[in-house]
Amino acid sequence: MHLTPEKIFELEKRANDIRISIIESLIEAKSGHTAGPLGMADIFTLFYFHALRHDPKNPSWADRDRVVLSNGHICPLLYATMAHAGYFGMEELKTLRKFGTHLQGHPHREYLPSLENSSGPLGAGLSQAVGMALADRIDNGVSTEKYVYCFMSDGEHDEGNTWEAIMLAGKQKLRNLIAIVDRNNIQIDGFTENIMPLEPLADKWRAFNWHVIEVSGHDFQALNEAVEEAQAVYEKPSVIIAHTIPGKGVKEFERDYRWHGTPPGAGPEDKIKKAEQGKVALAELRTLGGKIQSEHQ
Repeated sequence: MHLTPEKIFELEKRANDIRISIIESLIEAKSGHTAGPLGMADIFTLFYFHALRHDPKNPSWADRDRVVLSNGHICPLLYATMAHAGYFGMEELKTLRKFGTHLQGHPHREYLPSLENSSGPLGAGLSQAVGMALADRIDNGVSTEKYVYCFMSDGEHDEGNTWEAIMLAGKQKLRNLIAIVDRNNIQIDGFTENIMPLEPLADKWRAFNWHVIEVSGHDFQALNEAVEEAQAVYEKPSVIIAHTIPGKGVKEFERDYRWHGTPPGAGPEDKIKKAEQGKVALAELRTLGGKIQSEHQ
């Protein structure tokens, strides 16, 4: 479905609100990951508020699309997006990583049944998604209109399990499987191309019989067109390699791998003192929200 200027404004504003919720929950938890959740907020917003077939009031709806989160450490984003979409109350975000919470430090289906999978061990998500896509094809045939969307990190391509799943999906021509790779170029120890070079990443996916689309992870119109293109491919699975800015929205966090697994209040102090990191991040995002509003008036 085409995105109107009004819809793009709505999505931009929603994504910024979700980023604010991410920072607020991380401040409350005093632990968790910052860079990836901020970087992927636009993508999750597009899916949960436009592209995804789902019903927050009936999360077990048989005809829903499946969302598989492989890089489970970005769950502050998943939880914030689900709360904004109405899966549970916004106040529950304050319980992130607390004892007994539904919102575990990595997603756990037994704690939050509306999740499709538990995740944590990197590289496992795509294998889970392949199994779901195969099962759906067995149940409904190759013409199934339900999609399994697997959200992945670029760093987890260091895991051999990832490539086993890529090979199997290509062999089985799972056209109902769409992977979305967060190509933010960082992982916990540094930049991906220094730790374990991934390029030429797109060519590697193509070699395993996947349809490959590369796009900015912050351009809603381009992202939407990428999803529609992936849905139109019938002879193979598709992967959307989304180029994102880790820490997007807080300039002191952006593109700095040190914020991969660090919450505000515990991050590097060369730009902001620890005691001010949360306040600065929220102030920048709230200011950005105002700019988005004024640009569309």
